Amino acid sequence: MALRSDAAMVLFYEIGGEWADHDDWHSYEHFHERLSVPGFLRATRWVTNGESPRYMVIYEVSGTDIATSPAYLERLNDPTAWTRSIMPRFQGMTRGFCNIITCAGFGLGASAIAMRFEIRKETRQALVDWLSNDAMPAALAFRGVTSAQLMEPLPQPPMTREQALRGRDTPLSWVLVITGYDQGALETAVTACLPIEELDKRGGEGACATHYQLDYTADAEEVARTPKPPPLDPKGRKRHR
Repeated sequence: MALRSDAAMVLFYEIGGEWADHDDWHSYEHFHERLSVPGFLRATRWVTNGESPRYMVIYEVSGTDIATSPAYLERLNDPTAWTRSIMPRFQGMTRGFCNIITCAGFGLGASAIAMRFEIRKETRQALVDWLSNDAMPAALAFRGVTSAQLMEPLPQPPMTREQALRGRDTPLSWVLVITGYDQGALETAVTACLPIEELDKRGGEGACATHYQLDYTADAEEVARTPKPPPLDPKGRKRHR
């Protein structure tokens, strides 16, 4: 099991303007804030090298009921000043909670391929069975491939003040995330075992694949042992040149 629970919140998005400013906020303030909410277990940010969407963020949570928990909604409805300045720059946000219905391997490699697709109701079980019993185990048999998680989306969470700052999110589709410590081996495994043409033939509609690299990760146990960072004025940050 590569993730720490059977539930997650997954986000895909772009950022308008300077990436570094977003990354500072995300790493310094936002991850600590989210991981302080009961039920959030680990947060991981992935970035592409020129593909789109640039960011994939996965929050592992104790259960999908976190989406409507009072502590989480309180945080979303009282965004910090820095969050309010960043949110309008989010572009093309796709976000949702999901159940992890099958997985293979363990650990997170530094390279990942995220495959997104819709599944027709009549082909759902057959496609899930093929992925679980054939395609995912076959990909994990390649040297350098470490883990794979298939995530089924749930209905969209309620609108909050934080979301209103960036506009309504696009609902999440099915997501299959495969990671490895050898990018070339990972790409070979996905090409051989999970070709988009085969997904489409078996009922995975509109499939796309995006390559990501691990950028930053933290977990709730770390945050619990770390004092909350003091408010930071974005204009006053020290930047090494």
